[in-house]
Amino acid sequence: MEEILEESLVNREGIVKSSDLGTVWQNGRFWRKGITTGTCATAGAKAALKFLLTGEKVSEVAVRLPSGQLLMVPVKDLGGDQNTAWCTVIKDGGDDPDITTGLPIVAQVQVQESREIQIVGGPGVGQVTKPGLPVPPGQAAINPVPRKMIKENVREVLGRDLGAIIKISVPGGEKIALKTLNPQLGIIGGISILGTSGIVEPMSEEAFRDSLAVRVRQIKALGADTLVLVPGKIGEKAAAEKYNIAPQLIAQMSNFVGFMLEQAQKEGFQEVLILGHLGKTVKLAAGIFHTHSRQADGRLETMAAYLGTLGATGSLIQEVLDQTTTEGAVTLIKNAGFSELFEVLAEKGEKRCKQFLKTDSLEIGLVMTDLQGNPLGISSGAKRLGGKHRWHIR
Repeated sequence: MEEILEESLVNREGIVKSSDLGTVWQNGRFWRKGITTGTCATAGAKAALKFLLTGEKVSEVAVRLPSGQLLMVPVKDLGGDQNTAWCTVIKDGGDDPDITTGLPIVAQVQVQESREIQIVGGPGVGQVTKPGLPVPPGQAAINPVPRKMIKENVREVLGRDLGAIIKISVPGGEKIALKTLNPQLGIIGGISILGTSGIVEPMSEEAFRDSLAVRVRQIKALGADTLVLVPGKIGEKAAAEKYNIAPQLIAQMSNFVGFMLEQAQKEGFQEVLILGHLGKTVKLAAGIFHTHSRQADGRLETMAAYLGTLGATGSLIQEVLDQTTTEGAVTLIKNAGFSELFEVLAEKGEKRCKQFLKTDSLEIGLVMTDLQGNPLGISSGAKRLGGKHRWHIR
């Protein structure tokens, strides 16, 4: 019955192989699309269940995506015994720089008389320990859309009268998870099973931003009114170790300063501190809120312009503009006796952030640092926040 059903769907709607998902044009080249960990888990569960019920060993299986499209996914290491079957699907993220690509996603299936389909996490799948995520604390980090995909695809094979217990495991997932945002989000012991469409759009800026926004919502869900934004893990470490800022208040923002400020405002935070290297944060003084160099640079130009307002000579300004790094410019500026520039830039950056959000009700502070995380410029708002929360900002 299942084979007849799938064949009729294929004839009516068409079916796509995961290897033929196509490409997207970004940054001057074509990037191959891939499949999510949720699609891998679904394919493994469906193939394993087929084998358990019929004894059929398939090399690929049709997975229905949330869009309704059928996607043919290759499977491997399909086996089982009288009561249990298992199947491995290798995660293929296409050309997306996804560190989960190449990981084996393993689904183990048991049939039960109850109609319920239970989905649990095995080794390598993280456990949620904090609120504010799509999955509540105490459950495996298998997001709602993948759970729905698994249940709907498995139900096609089970029919109406049976249920199943499905365990998703990821050998090597615990080690890989340490390189993701999961530890910061309170997801321990492994990776998350993710995906909203079932398809990985390579180099998707939107998906990356959304993953960062999850942390903002989580910090708010934990009851905080203060948010600390840092560019990445180096900034996160510096904020905690050098400035005595509680890790539970810190969120990475990458290059998406404006987007993360909007998320903070949307979630109702009262205070936001931005702490990061001058190479990123100096752009805020120029009103640049997407700090990737492809979007806008202007680091040295911004420093040179404000240096001119402090009375620097034309030769010094030209020397700054001739530098290849902000670190080189910092050395020149300090040696010339213009260290006050960094306070000026921090104040201007803070003011621009408030203008960007069109509000005075949100307290914003900005700390510009060197590569070691030491402060160069501290805005007045940052000093107020530092004093209030006893952070080491002075």
